[in-house]
Amino acid sequence: MAYVLQVDFTMNGPFGDVMAAEFSGLAHSINEEEGFMWKIWTESPETNLAGGIYIFDTKETAEKYLDMHTKRLAGFGITDVNAKILAINSKLTKITNGPVK
Repeated sequence: MAYVLQVDFTMNGPFGDVMAAEFSGLAHSINEEEGFMWKIWTESPETNLAGGIYIFDTKETAEKYLDMHTKRLAGFGITDVNAKILAINSKLTKITNGPVK
């Protein structure tokens, strides 16, 4: 069963194309994380929020990534991390064309 990891935190930028350029290396490194399947990057310059919606193959790999990511963000001075790990209902997700089996 796959799991969603939803994360957001306060960040003063960059956003948009600058964020994409500056975080490209990070994005490539996430592809190497254990159990990682995909991520949608999220941002709200109006409210200074950034984060993402991740899919991991197990709850354990999502928890492991969240622990590592929370520590990494703390290294940048970001400590207000909001996160949830939720199971995916694959039968309903299939009906609504979600890209998860």
